Amino acid sequence: MTDITVIGSNMYELTTFVNRMPMEGETVEAPEFEMGFGGKGANQAIAAARLGSEVNFITMVGNDEFGRQQLKNYRSNGISSDGIGITDGSSGVAPIFVDTSGDNRILIVKGANKQLTPAALDGKKDLIKGSKLV
Repeated sequence: MTDITVIGSNMYELTTFVNRMPMEGETVEAPEFEMGFGGKGANQAIAAARLGSEVNFITMVGNDEFGRQQLKNYRSNGISSDGIGITDGSSGVAPIFVDTSGDNRILIVKGANKQLTPAALDGKKDLIKGSKLV
């Protein structure tokens, strides 16, 4: 029996740090850029795994480089990939803009997350039933 199964989203975050937000139609130079993993579901799954729980993560990633990186990240954190579906197209991405005061603007492109539907969960019933907590 698995300790926890998380059902939720994942995102590949593209964070740009700016001195100020651009005005409409304006291009500004940004001093720093970072890429990282995120998404509410993914953050919960990784936190639970890092605290010592056995974790299944039910989500959808795209068959792109972001999806491959996410799968690698989940495996390196000890999360079972049995519940992770891979779809054609892009993974979810979140371009994030953060200014020096900490104000931010976030866009989300759901990508493969749109495929995490009730019908997609039908094939995951055994994972769900075999969990102490969902």
